[in-house]
Amino acid sequence: MCCCCDCDDCVEAVCCCLPYSVRKNMKDVLICLAVLLVAAAVVTGVVVAVLYGRPLRRAKIRVEDALLTRFDLVTAEPATTALAYNLTLALTVHNTNWPIGITYDDPLDAAYRFDGQQFDRVRVADEGGKLGGHKTVVYHLSSASEEGRAVALGNAGEAEFRKENATGVFQVEVAVKGKFKYTLRWTKCKVEATCKLKLQLAPPGTTAVVFQEVDCEVAKSEDKNC
Repeated sequence: MCCCCDCDDCVEAVCCCLPYSVRKNMKDVLICLAVLLVAAAVVTGVVVAVLYGRPLRRAKIRVEDALLTRFDLVTAEPATTALAYNLTLALTVHNTNWPIGITYDDPLDAAYRFDGQQFDRVRVADEGGKLGGHKTVVYHLSSASEEGRAVALGNAGEAEFRKENATGVFQVEVAVKGKFKYTLRWTKCKVEATCKLKLQLAPPGTTAVVFQEVDCEVAKSEDKNC
């Protein structure tokens, strides 16, 4: 069987003939390719459904290192207490999901508290920052106030400060807050974590104070998709 094609510039028709066996083999090859493409699409769909359809695991947040070289209670104004401090820490965020990446939908912030009262808040990561699946990033944070930052400790808070100041060990809480968006997920997940630190006051210039790593308590989201 021949397939003939006419052309305007040709004196006679040009015919291209393929043997039946060749045409049959080509048909079989095309059928095999179609089957393989369908199978690959099905496998890809199953893999995506399994990896991206499963429940998300909460990120792990940890304070790997911290150094407190100043923590003084001062008077900012009459009858107003303030804290003068110098605090540095290394905060890590670990994305426990693979291969699902993280994008910061809101800035990630850390608030510092003493006796339940916030005395500072620092920016950890800006909106739009990314963290790959099963990856870890370390944020080095530094915060200080030489003249003192007002904080409403009250009589009870001042008494707690004097108590801890006598031992040289201060209990400082780091509250991490932000919002994550995961790859191929429409849900935006709030992230809240609390890191309870016991900080040995170190003289300025000292770096030999031993700090035990602290795993922060990450709050469980009310959204079942997070």
